[in-house]
Amino acid sequence: MFNRIALTVAVLGSFMLPQAAAAELKRIESKTEFVQLVQGKTLARPLVRLNVSPNGSITGRGATWDVTGSWTWQNGFFCRDLNWGGDDLGYNCQTVLANGSEMRFVADQGAGDSADFRLR
Repeated sequence: MFNRIALTVAVLGSFMLPQAAAAELKRIESKTEFVQLVQGKTLARPLVRLNVSPNGSITGRGATWDVTGSWTWQNGFFCRDLNWGGDDLGYNCQTVLANGSEMRFVADQGAGDSADFRLR
């Protein structure tokens, strides 16, 4: 278990981009806009591939473990509940920023850590 946690921290920490890049990204304000961006696409970053479907499900792989979950859009935030390889990552509402081919999720309604993905 400790090795998996250490790997998780190392993998997730190594992919954070500087906040300066946020100037290129526009805040996604509505569920409709979000769905238009992700429908039929995969959110990708090294070792992670996720599919966020319009029906509210999340599926994919992170490193070598399955990722499953659900999402809703609430008050301008992407709110998700995730399970990664059997570990409950919990519920979190996130700010979403995008520029067409890139998407950033910022935890804790924009006050927390961020994760950047390419839309493929």
